[in-house]
This record gives sequence, structure tokens and C-alpha cells, in this order.
Amino acid sequence: MLADALGRPLRFIITAGQVSDITQASALLEGQSGNVVLADKAYDSNALRQIIASIGAEAVIPSNRSRKIIIPHDELAYTHRNRIERFFNQMKHFRRFATIVSPGVV
Repeated sequence: MLADALGRPLRFIITAGQVSDITQASALLEGQSGNVVLADKAYDSNALRQIIASIGAEAVIPSNRSRKIIIPHDELAYTHRNRIERFFNQMKHFRRFATIVSPGVV
């Protein structure tokens, strides 16, 4: 999910439960602009960091433990990522929305 600075959703791409969300990150960022992109450790990749730099934004992504050279991030800015976490928490309260199944899919 791509959200604005207030945590309001801008774009959704739904993937299968076992698919890593980073596979859709470039599609979510396509055509977007902004100053900062906040993401968790799961989105720490050189390719995604290049995409973020190409749109003129700063990547605020903590480095994954497997990185040999840790890339620093703005910890104060990273605290604002909780807005999107709160949005997902609200969605869980609306289970009907989250569990809609297409006809023929069981």
C-alpha cells in the first residue's frame, strides 16, 4: 500500500499471502513524487533505493541485518511510519472488507 503523509491510502496492490510486498513497490511508486519514502526493513534493497532516488525522494528505510554496510536512516522521520500501521489496524476491524473472496475462488 502507498499512503500519503497522513497515512491515507493512495494505492493498493493485493498480493498472495506468501508473496513479498517488495515485489510491488516499484509499481506503487510509479508516477509518484514526494520528499521522503518511509518503509520497514522488508523493503531494504538497492534496487528500491535507486527507484526512490530517481523520483527525487529520500529513502527512510532501516537496513536489513544481512547488509554488510549499514545505511543510516532518519530515525525521527521513521517514527511517522506508524500512521500506516494504524491504518492497517483499522482495516482489521472491518474484517468483511479484508476477507472478500472472488466468485469461484475457494
